[in-house]
Amino acid sequence: MDENADAQALAPLLAAFDAAAEEGHFTRAAQRLGVPQSSLSRRIKTIEQTLGVALFQPVGRGVTLTPQGRELYAHTRGLVRALDDAVRRVRADADPDSGLVRFGFPLTLGPVSIPTLLAQFHTGAPRIRLHLVQAHGEALADQVRAGALDLAVMIPPPTDLPTVPLGRQRIDLHVARTHPLAGRTRIDLADLAGESFIANPPSYQLRSLLDTWCAAAGFTPRVAFEITEFETLRELVALGLGVALLPAAEQPHPDLAVVPIDGERDREIGLVSGDHRPTLAVARLRDFLIARAARIRVS
Repeated sequence: MDENADAQALAPLLAAFDAAAEEGHFTRAAQRLGVPQSSLSRRIKTIEQTLGVALFQPVGRGVTLTPQGRELYAHTRGLVRALDDAVRRVRADADPDSGLVRFGFPLTLGPVSIPTLLAQFHTGAPRIRLHLVQAHGEALADQVRAGALDLAVMIPPPTDLPTVPLGRQRIDLHVARTHPLAGRTRIDLADLAGESFIANPPSYQLRSLLDTWCAAAGFTPRVAFEITEFETLRELVALGLGVALLPAAEQPHPDLAVVPIDGERDREIGLVSGDHRPTLAVARLRDFLIARAARIRVS
């Protein structure tokens, strides 16, 4: 018998060994496992025959571990409990009222809409655990592809993953209230050729939109500041250090003016999932978010 076969043969017997080692009594161990004592004794005998050593020896009315039994127990102690815990977690993931959901959402939907929805979901499903990740789009997509996330709201969603459309997010020009363009009701992108921009790094989808839209308008944007954090970006714009193309803030900034841009300037919001079959808990959160899609449309 090779080592893999040994491990496979021993695995279902470890529960009997663990219980007998802890109880020091075959009858109590059998009662703890809910099996007849004869069944537990056969399991102990099988594991001893497989290993070729005695694991228990009589002491009074009970049993105690032999030196070989103590060595085995030192290495296997806790494994059965860890396995039981893992099984309970997996079973919980098959229960729509419990389990774990690993959920991601974008940096532009952090302060209000997503947290509010998650709070409402938690009220209705308090036993479902949520592991939350907030990141930019490509980072979220990579985690969904790798299986590290079960669901993610993404703007825009990638083309290679299952997606449910949730709506669209409008992109507007943001300037300081003291900026000459702050009073405009609309603006053409070509009018911004002479402006300094504050933008995300090139890996961000919003930066790609900025570069693409400005190129179509006939100029390359002059980016004075690059930053990943959106609230700080807005603060820099409010201080008059540049202008930015951004979605509407969930919490309006008192020192920013928002000016619509001519043309269709929006991007899709999608609920993305992996290629694997979702647990019932994951499906429950997915259905909840789809039913409330209108509440996470920033437009």
